[in-house]
Amino acid sequence: VQLVESGGGSVQAGGSLRPSCAASGYTYRRSCMGWFRQAPGKEREGVASIDSDGSTDYGESVKGRFTISRDNAKNSLYLQMNSLKLEDTAMYYCAVAQIADDTYCSGAYLGAFGHWGQGIQVTVSS
Repeated sequence: VQLVESGGGSVQAGGSLRPSCAASGYTYRRSCMGWFRQAPGKEREGVASIDSDGSTDYGESVKGRFTISRDNAKNSLYLQMNSLKLEDTAMYYCAVAQIADDTYCSGAYLGAFGHWGQGIQVTVSS
């Protein structure tokens, strides 16, 4: 499984970014994909997740500002980040995991069973 993130960078507070993740090397009938982030000195945090049917889950700190989406035909994952804050500064990682029909796609599930990309830096400045 290979995951390659792109679209990170530096932006001023209040701005927007749209990172992408290209996934390859697997065939899952149903998958859970998501984004995590980790800032220096802080624990890894689940940002958002989405399953093959488009059901989503968000971390409390990003609800209403971030939108996760995916293109199943392209095996791609996206994260539209709006109204960025200084505290959104972190390394952002995408992840994917196979998931059963009766399992909820969540950050916890991805954290336990997911394959991970190398990460991209997102820096928000004042």
